[in-house]
Amino acid sequence: MPVATEGEGCYIVDANGRRYLDGSGGAAVSCLGHSNPAVRAALHAQIDHIAFAHTGFFTSAPAERLADRLIENAPEGIDRVYLVSGGSEAVEAAIKLARQYFLEIGQPNRHRVIARRQSYHGNTLGALAAGGNAWRRTQFAPLLADTTHISPCYEYRDRQNSESQEAYGLRVANELETEILRLGPDTVMAFMAEPVVGATAGAVPAVPGYLKRIREICNQYGVLLILDEVMCGMGRTGHLFACSEDGVAPDMITIAKGLGAGYQPIGALLTSAGIYGAIAAGTGFFQHGHTYMGHAMAATAANAVLGEILDGDLLARVRTQGDKLDVALRAKFGQHENVGDIRGRGLFRGIELVADRRTKATFDPSQGFAARIKKEAFAAGLICYPMSGTIDGQRGDHVLLAPPFIIEDAQIDELVSKLSTAIDRVLAA
Repeated sequence: MPVATEGEGCYIVDANGRRYLDGSGGAAVSCLGHSNPAVRAALHAQIDHIAFAHTGFFTSAPAERLADRLIENAPEGIDRVYLVSGGSEAVEAAIKLARQYFLEIGQPNRHRVIARRQSYHGNTLGALAAGGNAWRRTQFAPLLADTTHISPCYEYRDRQNSESQEAYGLRVANELETEILRLGPDTVMAFMAEPVVGATAGAVPAVPGYLKRIREICNQYGVLLILDEVMCGMGRTGHLFACSEDGVAPDMITIAKGLGAGYQPIGALLTSAGIYGAIAAGTGFFQHGHTYMGHAMAATAANAVLGEILDGDLLARVRTQGDKLDVALRAKFGQHENVGDIRGRGLFRGIELVADRRTKATFDPSQGFAARIKKEAFAAGLICYPMSGTIDGQRGDHVLLAPPFIIEDAQIDELVSKLSTAIDRVLAA
């Protein structure tokens, strides 16, 4: 691989001086680009005070400020923050906290997690068990906790012609109730989902009403709703928390990626006052922890990132530039015979690639279509995030786009042009 030596706005420069437009923020991480002066200055200042003090003994001012600001902007009912070092850690913490919560309130039979097929929740064993991507799970299956998966909310592939968006959303949401009843309501502790599915499906948003129905079902059966916003949160969709657009408040939210914008590794689990209160009134101790949780340098970076997003009005910019990216993608690919769907929210966009637009037939997985697009795009000077297995872990290809929030109009044109070149070269090969 080339050696990255410098960052300049939306570009990464390698050791040979070659520039690459970061059209996916790496993996939807670098939301502020690669040379933000405010974040860099904050880190320089913090290192002169203290970099690390273990949370078994101390808290830190940056960690306290970060928690307060996240809660100030969180959905209703979210009241506490648990800082970790990444998305998988945040999901792992959510699963363990859900289990301990039910032990604390005297419901020890609740231990099951329900999630969705083609979801991705991380690579630690607990998070991988929750995820529904068959390709990622297969070789580790004997090590994974038993988790069941219902249908995703995947309108392009699964909505019937006779269904409205709302009717389709209710139909697939009601699969949750069916699965809860099949497993036994007193055994299910949590349902986990991404409001906008990221890596494994390519920026697939929930249809209107879907998450509200999911919330109703969780309420009815006493099941915790955990929303995984590791990739789609922190402004990526044009809202600090993606679930705000759906009008839903979960019991827990996991965040990472854009929280640190790549300047430091950080993630967080946000939880409701009720869950925190149950632990506080019971054992008083969450039986979990990591060495670097609440790291002062990481929290400093995240505070500076949040400041740039919220004080710099970048959420409005994400919506504006996201609309422009959508328009540009539709102008270039809207009638392309090998593009079946263009979707997403804000600066979180995906295009699904097909062998036949009319039938939605996929390319043969043996062609390695997505991997070839990644290679050709990189050769053209574009970083993007193509993936195979969009439908079931084997069939289907998509390209995920998640550029920095600071992307300019000319860079949107550059992104779309270079992506088009990559796709054309692969199709012509």
